[in-house]
Amino acid sequence: MNDDVFDRLMARVVLNRHGDPATSYVAKLTAKGRGKIAQKLGEEAVETVIAAMAGDRAEIIGEASDLMFHLAVLLADAGLSFDDIRTELTRREGVSGLTEKAGRKV
Repeated sequence: MNDDVFDRLMARVVLNRHGDPATSYVAKLTAKGRGKIAQKLGEEAVETVIAAMAGDRAEIIGEASDLMFHLAVLLADAGLSFDDIRTELTRREGVSGLTEKAGRKV
């Protein structure tokens, strides 16, 4: 496992998932279930798009950071990690996006 900020984020999320919802946002969100986690991820994605359309660099960074955080919460809830994403991206490396998409099962 790489020792980067995404790994540290994931470790913290995994650690906090079963904490006290009164003191941990991750625990509170986890307790509400995957549907709520996914909803929050979607909200952050939309906010990232809005920031991008406005061309506000600082806002894009802030919203993208929120997006990655909520993605970490969703991945942890699904028993996955950023390593799983790294593996998939490595698998796709050097493959045309059009070719990769055409090879997906429908």
